Amino acid sequence: MSKPLEGVRVIDMSHVIAGPLASLYLAQLGAEVIKIEPPQSGEVMRASKAAPEEGDTPAGFAALNAGKRSFAADIRTAEGAALVRSLARTADVFIENFRPGVVAKYGLDYAAIQAERPDIVYCSISGYGQEGEWSRRGAYDHVVQALTGMMMMSGDSAEAPPLKVGFPVIDVAVGMLGALSIVAALHRREREGLGQYIDASMVQASLMLMYPNASSFLTGRVEPQRVGNRGYTGSPTADTYRCADGWLATAANTPAQFRKLTAVLALESLCEDAAALDLEAFHAPGGGFVVARDLPYLQQRFRDAFASRSAAEMEQRLNAVGVPAARVRKLGEFLDEMESRGGAALQPVAFSHGASTVRTPGLGFRYRFDGAAAATGAPRLGQDTHALLAEMGWGAEAIRSLCDARAIRLYPPIQQGAL
Repeated sequence: MSKPLEGVRVIDMSHVIAGPLASLYLAQLGAEVIKIEPPQSGEVMRASKAAPEEGDTPAGFAALNAGKRSFAADIRTAEGAALVRSLARTADVFIENFRPGVVAKYGLDYAAIQAERPDIVYCSISGYGQEGEWSRRGAYDHVVQALTGMMMMSGDSAEAPPLKVGFPVIDVAVGMLGALSIVAALHRREREGLGQYIDASMVQASLMLMYPNASSFLTGRVEPQRVGNRGYTGSPTADTYRCADGWLATAANTPAQFRKLTAVLALESLCEDAAALDLEAFHAPGGGFVVARDLPYLQQRFRDAFASRSAAEMEQRLNAVGVPAARVRKLGEFLDEMESRGGAALQPVAFSHGASTVRTPGLGFRYRFDGAAAATGAPRLGQDTHALLAEMGWGAEAIRSLCDARAIRLYPPIQQGAL
């Protein structure tokens, strides 16, 4: 069975997480992705290995670059940059995530690539976008979290220190948005024959992750409050509680859910406590969220009630009566549990990785009517350079001269008398 993007060729001149994740989506959906890498040591994620035996394809790199082809060319040389432009003539998509202005120095910016392929879909991923005073700044995930206000949305109080999200959430988000925008642009090109230039940035992705809050501020200048481990709705029992054997998160947001929660905890009297709750809102037709009149009092009552109970038992009992709840787990604990339970919550995808296998959680969705996930692992540095040059008509001597000029790298390396 065919995949949605079969027949699409992508030139991926990106590195680290954001750009490679965007092209990973395209590769796993069937596109041919050609990863352009520096011939000396490849992109930076190749060097991020836990042990020397991982070689030039460590597991972190393999997970982000599975199913791609590696073309090792030094774009700082005239020959290397010319080779990338030659490949671009055959491509549908071009991705880069250098600081704005860098690729233009080598004749690989949108204008130069569009001259080679007028209907190209060109995606630039950067920290701050392609225009404006900050555009030339470098960016890392936690720095953008600080800049955009994300760090100040985490934490329990206004006096608490800033707190970052514990993983590179913005890098991942901009990669997803990049893939989405590319697929939409390809659909438009199929319909109208027009290419596209896409400006995707970490700042934009950060604001999309905070979309409701950002919209509230832009509309009514409502600054988000720091609520720690409480839920977004503000309901007093959308919270996280310490139990006898761990922590439990609950989301008793509506009056109906609140009643069920209080019944399980033998706190039913709170449902008619006018000092604790806004009873008019609580009994209003049409639902809505629970509104506290005395939040500290309610918080303490529920903290006391949960303190002697088992988080695991409460998770089962509350979900059974329709109150969303989950015992707080570590990532590994959750993944092990989901695999043992089966079902659609986890759809892992495995890629070959030398003599071993790299296992990933997949793409976040699954098509029912589609070919199986590709099992091809990440390429060795320069693994496909020779084949791609041959496809472009380069002969053995010309390829050898490119190697001698250090403009390219082949894997395996040229042996005496080879080619």
